[in-house]
Amino acid sequence: MGLTSYLWSAAPFVAMITVECTDVGISVISKAALTKGMSNIVSVVYYNALGTLILLPYLIFCRNKQLPLTFSLLWRFFLLGLIGSSGQIVYLTGVKYSSPTLSSALVNLIPIFTFLLAVIFRMEKLELRRSSSQAKALGAVVAVTGAFVVTLYKGPSVLMASSPSNFPQNLHLSDQSKWIIGGFLIVLVCLSSATWNVVQAATVKEYPDKMTTVFFYTFFITIQSLVFSLILERNPTAWKLKSNVEVAAIVCTAIFGSVFRIAIHTWCLQKKGPVYVSMFKPLGIVVAVVLTVIFLGDTLYLGSVIGSVIIAIGFYTVMWGRAKEKNMVLENEVSRLESSGQKDPLIPSS
Repeated sequence: MGLTSYLWSAAPFVAMITVECTDVGISVISKAALTKGMSNIVSVVYYNALGTLILLPYLIFCRNKQLPLTFSLLWRFFLLGLIGSSGQIVYLTGVKYSSPTLSSALVNLIPIFTFLLAVIFRMEKLELRRSSSQAKALGAVVAVTGAFVVTLYKGPSVLMASSPSNFPQNLHLSDQSKWIIGGFLIVLVCLSSATWNVVQAATVKEYPDKMTTVFFYTFFITIQSLVFSLILERNPTAWKLKSNVEVAAIVCTAIFGSVFRIAIHTWCLQKKGPVYVSMFKPLGIVVAVVLTVIFLGDTLYLGSVIGSVIIAIGFYTVMWGRAKEKNMVLENEVSRLESSGQKDPLIPSS
């Protein structure tokens, strides 16, 4: 009984590590497929279409029929899909120009940008007299500074692959200009993802069935990215998958990048809360370094190490501030309930 309960309590920890590893693995295999010639726009169409088909049985058999699908709700799903489709296309372009290690470092900016947008739109208060707000503001500045370092400063190499990669030589890190372009593209994706988080938070309040939301999200991304591909991708051979790496990238992204990740995130959020889920994000940097050096033959540069450490410090500073703020809210609520309980008489007077 004790062993079973211990294993069950450790399940969220193992699940979140698995999610971070699969996320980085998807970036690595996508980088390999893009280098083989896979179109970033066409790949978005393929893996979202496959993800939609995987989620279709849930929509048919398991959806909460008591929650109505209104036109305004479908419009929000369409907007989420529009943000997601453009973001996914730009993200793959950024990874193609730079490295999965850079993308794994920069995605830690998403909660930072989400916090900043929440403050701008007055969804979250920033009272600089409180230590929690000071920590969040300082952490945001530190993380953004780290993003500039990891993007603009490459520095000398600190770790190289011991054996040559099986992939073509053009798979290695791009020159400095492409590296910077790729970095800024990924930063733009982080900003769009933060916008997506704000819109999605408002949508979930109105429609709490998360898996149905994910279905319509992937469905609209499929339609929108198909339209984008017909406009931007003029080469008809781009629709033909020419290698096993391209097929594997699409299948893995469809399964692990949407269905698996959303299911695990939802379960861990219910079990442990948002702070616990967020704290595993910087782990992706370490996983990315190992996988890119082993499988892609990439070189780890000093700028990536320094910038990643700065981003991680800023990230955890913001998370600490948010956790402390939530604890303060809970303590104030308990104090209020206790004080109101003391004021109420046990026996009402006649």
